[in-house]
Amino acid sequence: MRPTRSLLSSPSRTLLAGLLVCSAASTLARPLAEVQINKQLSVCANPNALPYAAEGGDLQGFQIEIARALAQRLGLQLQVLWIVPRYRAAAVDCDMLMDTILSPGVEQRGLRPSMPYQVGGVGLVFTPGQPTVPDYKSLREGMRVGVMMNSLASLVISRTAAAMVPFGFEDDMLEAVASGDVQAGAVSPASAGYYNLRHPNKPLTVVRAQDSEPELRWNVAVGLRRADDALVDAVNAALKALLDDGTIRSIYARYGIEHQRP
Repeated sequence: MRPTRSLLSSPSRTLLAGLLVCSAASTLARPLAEVQINKQLSVCANPNALPYAAEGGDLQGFQIEIARALAQRLGLQLQVLWIVPRYRAAAVDCDMLMDTILSPGVEQRGLRPSMPYQVGGVGLVFTPGQPTVPDYKSLREGMRVGVMMNSLASLVISRTAAAMVPFGFEDDMLEAVASGDVQAGAVSPASAGYYNLRHPNKPLTVVRAQDSEPELRWNVAVGLRRADDALVDAVNAALKALLDDGTIRSIYARYGIEHQRP
């Protein structure tokens, strides 16, 4: 059976999928006092989505590690609720979703975002040793570029002269770039960094093409379900402490991912 991880783990799919994760969520607030009484904070995550999250194995994924550090900072235990797909978060009633995309002017019903803790987006990777371009607009005719089907990146690349090659899984795209079947691929920095960590002898060339393409660069935050002001404030204070002391940067580094503080 094909793993589900790449269908869910990265924001390079559609922005809409990331924003409508809890459209059916309850509007009743879960106050900080209730969370403290239960001594537990729960997070929803994909069980097969490294480097984001994984059930079992030596690596938990950076989402789980950050969520656990956050819970510990609040003096709470972390409960992980494994779900596929992401929008089932409302059905299983978890407290938070990691890597919630922040997009100005887009309402995220049922979620209250924390302060942002990482800059996300979709960049470009190139076959090792081959020529690169600095941004999406420079993609030229004759270049075969891998894209996730129905993604924002596919819309951006469709406005260039490059030929798009659709993929259903980021893992397949990264392997295709490495083998030279396609010259470039539009992937999340997290997936690219983790791939290079696992392939140190032949790393892909990573270009932060998203930095010049506003549609493909965004901040991510903790999406809190049914939180009151006190819980949001407590999570923000804990996140700031984890950012200031380097905990979040160190977690990302274990997965080969660059941390960019918003």
